[in-house]
Amino acid sequence: MSGEETDVKEEKNEETTEKREEPKEAAEAEKREKEEEEDIVEERIYTIPLSRAWIGPRKKRASRAIRLLRSFILRHMKIDEDSLRISNEVNEHVWSRGIQKPPRKIRVRATKDSEGIVTVRLAEGE
Repeated sequence: MSGEETDVKEEKNEETTEKREEPKEAAEAEKREKEEEEDIVEERIYTIPLSRAWIGPRKKRASRAIRLLRSFILRHMKIDEDSLRISNEVNEHVWSRGIQKPPRKIRVRATKDSEGIVTVRLAEGE
């Protein structure tokens, strides 16, 4: 291989990596804009007790805590299961200390948009 061929390949590699980064940034920007555009019909902040998850086997506590959170929101926001979205940050917070030690309670912000879909996020400051 000559020196010119390696230079051309390096330039192509640089161009392809730049092209890969742009769609990710654009997708994130579009996602943020979409969230801002959503019409929030109702917004509530709840402190959800998860202490009932501690009753039972250790290896099922975190998954039970998620089920408790889901049932609490369904009951208090008066929606069906298909209309509920739990954000990744809430899930990670519940699972942060592992399966055996979920938090005893959690503060969340539940927002209902014009389509009736409820999104659950962590409350500010957590």
